[in-house]
Amino acid sequence: MLPNALSIIRIILTVPIVIALLKEQYLLTLLLFLVAGITDALDGWIAKQFYLQSRLGSILDPVADKILLTCTFITLYWVGVLPLWLLMIIFVRDVIIIAGALGYFIGEESADSDLLEPSLISKVNTVLQITLVLYLLLIELYIGIDGIQEMVFIVVATSTALSGADYGLLWVKKFILQETKK
Repeated sequence: MLPNALSIIRIILTVPIVIALLKEQYLLTLLLFLVAGITDALDGWIAKQFYLQSRLGSILDPVADKILLTCTFITLYWVGVLPLWLLMIIFVRDVIIIAGALGYFIGEESADSDLLEPSLISKVNTVLQITLVLYLLLIELYIGIDGIQEMVFIVVATSTALSGADYGLLWVKKFILQETKK
């Protein structure tokens, strides 16, 4: 299906994005990241518009986002653009999400698909993280306003921490519900 193919394209685009970042080719990185963003918007729109939603797609889309953003953030740190403390907050949130999902799916025989639907705070956080990447790339191209960089870091760190806490509570609730069913 086309939406799944677009998610796979986003995963593949991670490689040239990382390479361009490592070579400090920020304009190319920006363009590739924008293409990846377009594939993200299109896969969801096409899936909903043409009733092509699938269990695979509900897994593949967030996995593609995670791969793209995680690799991009690690590389931004590597080239000295992203501070380590913010990378660690983002990393811990992702570990919470992945560990909770794995634990839930291993313990639940019939895991429902609503589990994979992101919360509003998670969606806002993803938008803020993408905006952070774009902002940092624009700063490197000398187009951004770098005077607000610390404030941008704090906003993203806060939304990431809130999203991580939200997922943590979600997993605790699901584990408790899972245990009461046994």
